Order: sequence, then structure tokens, then C-alpha cells
Amino acid sequence: MSRPLFRRTKIIITLGPATESEVALERVIRAGADIIRLNMAHARHDWVRTVIRRIRLVSSRLGKEVAIMMDIKGPEIRTGDVEAPLELKAGEIFDFIALPAHADLPEREVRSVSVNYADIVKDVQVGDTVLVDSGLIRLEVLEKDSRKLRCRVLVPGALSSRRHINLPGVRVNLPSFTEKDRKDTLVGIEEGIDYVALSFVRESRDIETLAEFLREHRSRARIIAKIEDQQAITNLDEIIRASHGLMVARGDLGIECPYEELPILQRRAVQSCLTHGRPVIIATHMLETMIDNPVPTRAEITDIANAVFEEADCIMLSGETTVGKYPVECVQVFDKVARRMEEMPGAGFSAGLALVSDKLKVLRGAVVLADQLPAAGIVVFTRMGFMAHGLAALRPRFSPIFAICNNVETQRQLALVRAVEPVFLPFSSQPEDTVRGAINLLRDTGRVTAGDKLVFVSDILSGNNQLIDSVQLRTVD
Repeated sequence: MSRPLFRRTKIIITLGPATESEVALERVIRAGADIIRLNMAHARHDWVRTVIRRIRLVSSRLGKEVAIMMDIKGPEIRTGDVEAPLELKAGEIFDFIALPAHADLPEREVRSVSVNYADIVKDVQVGDTVLVDSGLIRLEVLEKDSRKLRCRVLVPGALSSRRHINLPGVRVNLPSFTEKDRKDTLVGIEEGIDYVALSFVRESRDIETLAEFLREHRSRARIIAKIEDQQAITNLDEIIRASHGLMVARGDLGIECPYEELPILQRRAVQSCLTHGRPVIIATHMLETMIDNPVPTRAEITDIANAVFEEADCIMLSGETTVGKYPVECVQVFDKVARRMEEMPGAGFSAGLALVSDKLKVLRGAVVLADQLPAAGIVVFTRMGFMAHGLAALRPRFSPIFAICNNVETQRQLALVRAVEPVFLPFSSQPEDTVRGAINLLRDTGRVTAGDKLVFVSDILSGNNQLIDSVQLRTVD
């Protein structure tokens, strides 16, 4: 059996009507999906339980353990209901009324809409910008009182009910982990999710609140911090250190920050994650046109290629696989572009990774050895996945990282990490038996062939009962 071409960049798909059936799930997983995202902004609890069990069933049938990420909604500011869309005109004066608004408002001299966040008038200052409906409508705050913002329309548009509001540069006094998030996360914990993506993270304290909730409920699910506003960028390094990974949510981030800054922020996020040894996800609008069209634009191809060149861990599909007409084709585009780009040298950001511990120096030695041979793979034995994360952060140029796990939970969580192919194998009490079992499993499943060289990284017990780091070179027989 010939060894398949290994794709280092992982693919996340978002589940929805286009992909939630068993048949559709099987097709997208076969096409290359590694992680399934559940968007809790629109999900019911009964649906969540059903699809998680379905994902596990299909994964087991295909022999590929995909990870499940629950993306919780977080806080949001929205407009209230309107009877019919309001056509706002450039230069028009318009009011945002903070709840609780009076039900019997008198006739007003200007048009208005209610807002679901009572403290908006405290947080926003005169001169600030209010963006509505993903920034399609832009207003400037002219004045305010105890319950309203009076604005001038700068960019006109149609305002309909319950539209999302962004306040660029404004620190809002809303909890990152809401009551709805708690209820949603509890369902995910009960069903065994692998990751929780926390929306609108602004500082490390937001991560710690969710981490404490997970500990209280004895969950080992890992936390992905979504950066979506300017405050998150300011606190980027502390957020990365506090989390298990980062998602560059370019939708809201591109609204909150000047659009010309977005590529720079993306690159900075990737570099910072590599520095701290955390995986990073590039998300939003990667194949937006393929929601309705069977082929991508050239610009979308270049965007995907750029994320792979930067050596991001994951690239993500959202509406393309929830309601799109071509979900499988989108995964195939990701897969094809990633494989081709990975044949070329990447950005090399990992070269600047500070080797602050002896462990990292040993791992760097293993990566250098594997790249120079080149080896058919780096094999690491891991219970919690930490050593596999460390190897991945060093970005091996040629060799995949075969992470041999003795539990399925770690195997699933490592599905998100670049260049790591997690493999389940019960560990023997005899280390050499475990090594031989790993070699046989990799050979029998076609991942390596006789004559291939493998670099093994592990802890071994010395004669005086001390654990020491070990790097070994072995040939597959």
C-alpha cells in the first residue's frame, strides 16, 4: 500500500443543513475535514446532542476520529425589531434607544430603533462610530443622554430587525461568558466535545472564567480564544498564553479594525501563536463565493494559499458548509490548495521560536534530524498531547508528526494541530513493546513502508529511575 500524501494544514467545517446528515458528514470527512464546528448562535440543544452522536458514529465507521468544536455565541449587541426595513439616508439623524425603552414613546422628531444593551450610552462617547449589519451601515455619534445615542448616518443602508452592532475601539461592559453560553457548554460537556471556542475574548480573564467552568464540570475540553476586536489585539499575547489556541475571526475583526490592517493582524497572530506554541485558526470568508458558485475566485485561492504559507494550523469553512450548495467541493479546494502550497517553503516564523527549555532544545534537535534525512515521520508518544504540540510549533519542513496516543480524547484534540497525525495505540508496560507496536501499526496502515527512517521522541526511564528525554533513529523493517 503506497503512503498517501500528507496534508499538514487542518480543515475545519461548520455543520449545518448542507452537511448534518450521515451521508453528507461521511462525504466531507472523506474529502478531508478534520474538525467539525458547531455554531451555537443558531443551534438547539436537541440538535447538538443528535449531531454530536452522529459525528461520532460516522467517524468510527470511517476509522477517522475528527474533533468537535463548540463555538459559543458570547455577548452581542443588536438592534430591536422594526415593522419594516428602515432606509437610512446619508446625513440623516438617527437615534439608538437603550433598553429598557418606554413602550409608549411619544412621536419623535427623528427615526429610531431600540438596542438590547442598556449600558451602550455609558460606553460610547461623542465622536465614536457605530457600525450596523457587519459594517454595511455606518453612523457617527453626535450627542447622547441617559438613554439614547443621537447619530448621523455616514454610510446609508436598509436597517431591518435584530441587526448586529459593532463599536470599533469601544470597551463594552459585557461578560464574555454569558448565561446562554453556560447552558450550551454544559450540553457540550455532557456529549464529550473536544474544544470550546469562546467568542469576543478581550483579555485573559475571559479565558480563565471558562476554564474554571470546565474544571468545575470535570471537562478536559480545550479552549480556543476568538479574537474579534481591537481590545483583543492589544492583549493578544496574554490571551494566547491563557488559551489552548487562537481563532482569527476575520469577520468581526475586519469590521472593528481598519481593513488594511487585517492582513498584518493575521500575520501577527500566527507569529505570536508559534512563539507561545499554540495552534492558530484562520477563519471567515475563505470561500464565500462557493456558497452559491461551484468554483472559487482567484482571490480566494490566494487567501487560502497565504494562510498555508504562513503555516497556520487550520483553515475554516463557515457558511460554505452550513448552507452552501457545494460543501464537499469547498473541502476539496482547501485540500488541494493546502497540499500544493505545502510543497513550497513556508514563511519560516518558527525560526524565531525561543528555545527556553531543555525540552524544546531536544525537540528542535529531533525536527532538524528529521528534516535533514528526511525522515518518513517523527513519532512521539503522548498522553496529553503536550510534546506533540511542542514539535508542531517547530514546524517540521518534510516529516509528519505521528502522535501515538493511548486515549481517544487526546487523539481527537490533536486533530487540530498542524502536521500532527494522531494515532490511537494502547501503551504497553514495556517501552520497547510500545515502540514496536507503533512501528507495526504505522506500517500496516500504509503510513510508512519498509526501509523508511523514523525519528522517535520520548521520555525514557534511566537506571536511577529518572525520566530523560530521548531522540532515536529507527528504520522500518
